[in-house]
Amino acid sequence: MSDSSDKTTHFGFETVPEGEKAGRVQGVFNSVASKYDIMNDVMSMGIHRVWKDAMMDWLAPRPGQRLLDVAGGTGDISFRFLKRAGEGHSTVLDLTEPMLIEGRKRAEAEQRADSLDWVVGDAMALPFEDNTFDVYTISFGIRNVTRPQEALNEAYRVLRPGGRLMVLEFSQLPNPAMQKAYDLYSFNVIPRMGKAIAGDYDSYQYLVESIRNFPDQDTFLDMVKTAGFANAKYRNLSLGIAALHSGWKV
Repeated sequence: MSDSSDKTTHFGFETVPEGEKAGRVQGVFNSVASKYDIMNDVMSMGIHRVWKDAMMDWLAPRPGQRLLDVAGGTGDISFRFLKRAGEGHSTVLDLTEPMLIEGRKRAEAEQRADSLDWVVGDAMALPFEDNTFDVYTISFGIRNVTRPQEALNEAYRVLRPGGRLMVLEFSQLPNPAMQKAYDLYSFNVIPRMGKAIAGDYDSYQYLVESIRNFPDQDTFLDMVKTAGFANAKYRNLSLGIAALHSGWKV
């Protein structure tokens, strides 16, 4: 592993040593864990549920598949996946244990206890064998990873041949005027709503900044291809406020 002591990365608009980012991201999600689902409503103007359903539509889960849901937090994607698959198994992995604790509190978690594992772990160093999972998902999580390319490389490693990657993430609007309007909403409204709803301005400010720092759709598509995925493509959601990236391990 390369020495990251002299390398820097983004934490929102702040430049920080790579070694600090994971801890600071953990701090954000420790802070918002109990309000995470409300947070997603604030960040997406309530549309994240539609986007997650669109993710499942494209993914088309099949009975018996094994899912690795990275940055899976409160289990939103896993519960949708298991419901669509009918039967299967999901491993929810997250860096932040309070997020997993919130997920385990959900009623769906009790109903599907035999079909779920909850694991604290790092997207850049997954604690799983090669060729283990049929599907890898990461939803609104990869922009918080210190080195997203390493997370994609790890996704490729743990997927079985024929396995599917799907990434849902906030992205960039193709129209500059629309992007400017969305930025005005993001930077002026979202942190204030975070303060009002969760008593936390700074975490929401970071989340907004992290969206603007994340690569655009085509740049991220190249990263998916660099990791080795074939038939890689993306779909814009809500004109590009979010995007779905898909790829296959062949």
